[in-house]
Amino acid sequence: MEEKVSVLGSYFVKIMDFGFEFGFKIIGGIIVLIIGLWIAKLITKSVGKALVRSNVDQSLVPFFKNLTNIVLKILVIITVMSLIGIQMTSFIAILGAAGLAVGMALSGTLQNFAGGVIILAFKPFKIGDFIEAQGYLGTVKEISVFATSLNTVDKKLIIIPNGPLSTGSLTNFSAELQRRVDWTFGIAYGDNIDDFKRAINDFIAEDPRILKEPASFIGLSELGGSSVNFSVKVWVNSPDYWDVFFEMNEKVYKRFGDYNLHIPFPQMDIHLHDKK
Repeated sequence: MEEKVSVLGSYFVKIMDFGFEFGFKIIGGIIVLIIGLWIAKLITKSVGKALVRSNVDQSLVPFFKNLTNIVLKILVIITVMSLIGIQMTSFIAILGAAGLAVGMALSGTLQNFAGGVIILAFKPFKIGDFIEAQGYLGTVKEISVFATSLNTVDKKLIIIPNGPLSTGSLTNFSAELQRRVDWTFGIAYGDNIDDFKRAINDFIAEDPRILKEPASFIGLSELGGSSVNFSVKVWVNSPDYWDVFFEMNEKVYKRFGDYNLHIPFPQMDIHLHDKK
């Protein structure tokens, strides 16, 4: 009987020792969890405020805040589990393998996501800009995390994944306040060059949208097979580009005759020899 009591007593002592040891670890883990979550919350708020102050795109602020919050919470949970005595080596290995598998399965999506983050952070273009990218030309309608939407001039909606858009070449026609408008006009051989320059200068002076500075340029660029070709270059504010371009073409067609100028067309001279 005394032996049984002695055995039970030893088991009770071991249970008490284990309870005290494990209980203190649990209490310590709970304290670390509460403090860690509180610190994570403070850091997340600080990150959000810093992003707002740095003028990061508003659509990116919630993403970075949530990402920071999730990463910090994972670190806190791993720390608590280590304090309690749970072996984390196998857990971290499983977590890493799962992350690798998910990353490989979603490689294309993740590439587009990363491209969206780059576009929204560095802003190579913004909504309303007229751009050319990936073989498409249009006005930016929407920029999301995964894709960018363009409206073409003929009102087609083009959706371009952000991955190739962020890594490929891109032309932003709206990035600068001013643009140069280029034409090539031809006159017939025999027409007076001074009359051509007078006509073009008159057309330029009549249009207030054409800027005085930088100065306009008119130069003879080519002696073609059927025409004398001139290069004409003027500067305008970016929104006026296409209106000025088309109206100048119309003026040249309608009013060249007023300056005794002729719009050339391909001609061929045929010489006939009478052989008797």
